[in-house]
Amino acid sequence: MRCLAGLISAIVLFAAPAVAQEVMITPSMSSKQVTINGATITIAREQNPDAVIPDEYARTARACPPFCIHPMSAGDGVETIGELELLDFLETNVAAGRGLLIDSRLPEWFEKGTIPGAINVPFATVEETNPYRDQILEALGAVKTGDGWDYAGAMELALFCNGAWCDQSSRAINSLMAVGYPADKLKYYRGGMQSWTSLGLTVKQP
Repeated sequence: MRCLAGLISAIVLFAAPAVAQEVMITPSMSSKQVTINGATITIAREQNPDAVIPDEYARTARACPPFCIHPMSAGDGVETIGELELLDFLETNVAAGRGLLIDSRLPEWFEKGTIPGAINVPFATVEETNPYRDQILEALGAVKTGDGWDYAGAMELALFCNGAWCDQSSRAINSLMAVGYPADKLKYYRGGMQSWTSLGLTVKQP
């Protein structure tokens, strides 16, 4: 986990030139291109008019608990964001080397497909019970100071999981806040993979 920040330290994100697409992200944005360690990933919307949401996110009847509907807010002071704000976060924070987009799901879900530019930090790894949690906090830029932490140089984080019925990203956010991670350095993409895929946005296979 020590190389967590280094995995995405060389990201450049910019608006791609307009191309002949019927399904745009916004009226003025056809796609975004992300270059990570020399590899370019394009984030766009599906152009096939017959495309549908993947089966993993299509089911509407999920037992609660555990798959309950979660609040719009993940915690006091934590900003809840949508897709355009997430793209802006990649451009202004991740590309600048001061932010990370974190997929908080378990590795088996991450491997099925994730948002381009995301790294996998499963929610349980930042819980107090994980003996390696301190190493993860250090990889995120926190500095141990006696019994506490200094977060002045810590990364800004945007976290997501499977959607409004998934609590893994909100649990990760609450675990981070419980150990002092500043709320203003945390963002919550509540829509997660369900919203992302329902809009036909690019999914990357890790």
